[in-house]
Amino acid sequence: MPPPALTPVKLIQNVRLPGKDATWNIAVSRPHGSPHSIITDITPHPNADLEQTAPLALPALTHPHIHLDKAFIHNSPEYAHLLPSTGSFAEALSFTTQAKQQFTREDLLRRGEWLIAGSVSAGVTAMRAFVEVDHTVNLTCLEAGIALKDEWKEACAVQIVSFAQDPIFSGEHGDDNRQLMEEAVRLPQVDVIGTTPYVESSVDASKQNITWAIERALECGKHVDFHLDYNLDTGKEALVWFVLRTLKEKGWTSQSTDKRIMLGHCTRLTLFGDEEWRLLAQEIRDNDLPISFVGLPTSDMYMASPPCSKSHDRPRGTLQVLEMTNKHGLDTVIGINNVGNAFTPWGSEDPLSLACLGVGIYQAGTKANAELLYQCVSTRARAAIGLSPPQTSLSLNPGSRADILLFYDVDDTGCNVSKPRHGVAGIVWDPPTKACRELVVGGQLKASPCSLCPKSAFCFA
Repeated sequence: MPPPALTPVKLIQNVRLPGKDATWNIAVSRPHGSPHSIITDITPHPNADLEQTAPLALPALTHPHIHLDKAFIHNSPEYAHLLPSTGSFAEALSFTTQAKQQFTREDLLRRGEWLIAGSVSAGVTAMRAFVEVDHTVNLTCLEAGIALKDEWKEACAVQIVSFAQDPIFSGEHGDDNRQLMEEAVRLPQVDVIGTTPYVESSVDASKQNITWAIERALECGKHVDFHLDYNLDTGKEALVWFVLRTLKEKGWTSQSTDKRIMLGHCTRLTLFGDEEWRLLAQEIRDNDLPISFVGLPTSDMYMASPPCSKSHDRPRGTLQVLEMTNKHGLDTVIGINNVGNAFTPWGSEDPLSLACLGVGIYQAGTKANAELLYQCVSTRARAAIGLSPPQTSLSLNPGSRADILLFYDVDDTGCNVSKPRHGVAGIVWDPPTKACRELVVGGQLKASPCSLCPKSAFCFA
């Protein structure tokens, strides 16, 4: 199935903007030699008023952390024998390893297309996509990911992570896995080096893993992304301190490279006290380290639990994203991680569902918190993966890439009833269905055969 048809637009008219009265027109054009259009002007709509029918225009969505090759394993009949029976982390690792033995290019392309298509229809225009490289799959997942990246480039910027889920410094296949990663990370289509230090057999091997990834990222000019400290065990060393020390020793600062570091999961950090958080934030700030954290609550709450927990006492851990941002000044976002597999059998590919979930997880019911949660799956997320400059608001600005998501108040019930949602908070608290959304990506309107939204807002180029 080909990517959706895209139609260039020159004007989006009579839209509401967050924090502004009346309605507005957004002019869009493509600079000479540019592959995409930018916002050139935002002006009041003639005879502007606050019509409830006017759509709300917001920045498009971003996946800062999602696994492309493992998506929707549970939706494919050939993996029916690998549905969870205990729901444990060990089972998820085992079943995913078994599933990988069946991966084919055709299967990877089909499930990867499901993920990208579903994400784009939700309003996603950029994603950091993990694809595994190891002795089981060799470069098959990576090659499929690169093919999908190229095929969908007009609709979605797919940032490819060459990802070592398995050990690269321990175990029977560590050397083979590392050699494959050495080959993969040098490919020009690979944007990010990703590893999972906690799967190594010892702390020393985990530290070798971290050092290798940082050295190769600096050598090859790539971002680095660690699945880190995925436990709730006070008896285990928090390796985030080793990551910071190694980054400093290797000279990775905002002045030496424009590449960024992402630390994912980090559930062990939820056991930190205020002083540890203060020291962590100060260490990052004082050494000018371009670090972002990504909380992955759908996976973390399903999988991250303390060792030997009793059946009546089963706490779960996920990064307190809003507190990390507001109280400690850390750059923190949220991501889907997995969808439709043993690591996360629940949830969808829609980032707005995650922002909505965050309201409950973080007890974040204010309008300001809703806006921050939307940023965490849009502007902040895009900046965290290095695809745009930092932006801590939801404003659409002249000069920015024209990636715009429109939300309409339309009847999606089939009962001739439409329900208004007021502002960003209304969108986060009760996410509209995909049929209530229209996406402009790079200045082009995505065809939406199932959309209920009128096209009267658009003047086409």
